Amino acid sequence: MAAHLTMEQRQLARRLSAKGLSLREIGHQVGCSHQVIRTVVRRESKYPVPSDAWRPRPGRLTLADREEISLGLRGGLSFTEIAVRLGRATSTVSREVAGNGGRGDYRAWRAHQRARQRARRPKPFKLSCATLAAKVTQWLQEWWSPQEISHRLRMDFADDPMMHVSHETIYQSLFVQGRGELRRELARCLRTGRIKRRPRTRPDNMGQLRGMVMISERVAEVEDRAVPGHWEGDLLIGKDCRSAVGTLVERTTRYVMLLHLPEGREADRVGEALRNAIARLPSELFRSITWDQGREMGCHVGFTVATGIPIYFCDPHSPWQRGSNENTNGLLRQYMPKGTDLSLHTAEDLARFEYSLNNRPRKTLGYMKPSERLAEFLALTP
Repeated sequence: MAAHLTMEQRQLARRLSAKGLSLREIGHQVGCSHQVIRTVVRRESKYPVPSDAWRPRPGRLTLADREEISLGLRGGLSFTEIAVRLGRATSTVSREVAGNGGRGDYRAWRAHQRARQRARRPKPFKLSCATLAAKVTQWLQEWWSPQEISHRLRMDFADDPMMHVSHETIYQSLFVQGRGELRRELARCLRTGRIKRRPRTRPDNMGQLRGMVMISERVAEVEDRAVPGHWEGDLLIGKDCRSAVGTLVERTTRYVMLLHLPEGREADRVGEALRNAIARLPSELFRSITWDQGREMGCHVGFTVATGIPIYFCDPHSPWQRGSNENTNGLLRQYMPKGTDLSLHTAEDLARFEYSLNNRPRKTLGYMKPSERLAEFLALTP
């Protein structure tokens, strides 16, 4: 009977017939017998024919795409040749064929219906299976990691796909609200002990500053530290990210200057504090500044125009490109520990911290003090 075929199946059958496929080949592609195909091809139905309302999302393979893949496979074309015809990536075609029976068993309509099933939302959550959830809970309480649990389940229940779950699914059940298959307090059993998930990465263009001059364009004399006047800068952040202190370190002498930011770390406040800092030393000792890609440097173009001091920016997530500054920030944490409110420190406090650190012998300077090295260079300045 042809009555069960949708309008899309009928149209597919007629297109394939026009392209010379036999009734049996069309039946394999459409998912019915060749007798039904004969009826469909020869005459229109006298009765209303249901239509398949599902349409793939933009960018996904359509039924027409799958038809072309099927015809290409029948003609012995390579995946690359089929992909060129479709205007798609070769990997898209190869994954589509591999996931639907391979070259010998690929069927356009069957592949389309499988895609429809996979696209249905909401999907049943894997850990809604009570047996699986109980086993995962047991091993979490024994301090197993989600990855260890995932791999062990596949070993212990190799023949039972219902007992297989990815480590990512376990993490989502622990951290995402609304998925209560695992108790949220089980997150305490993870090695980090966090009850909130911390992303490993963030997009490099998130909040990107305009007009940045990258560290790769920095003048060559900065690298060997022979010429003083090239500085590295950053912010020390206080408790709950509500306070900050700016830090500047001269690369050659390791001389430190601290920026008092009592009214916040907005770009205009940081820019003003930087201008105040450079006024404390001769202009010869300010040739460039290298900074992280933080929003606090949003006024860097105006700063450079006003002072003539170029600001270079490190690559994302590359603190080693400001090695002197990172090391000095670690020393400054002895004066301003992590998790404390930095707004409690007055300008006089910061001046005291500066003096202490600049008069502290440094191994990298042959146990000279930064203040002594700076004084040497100042004495040589005409």
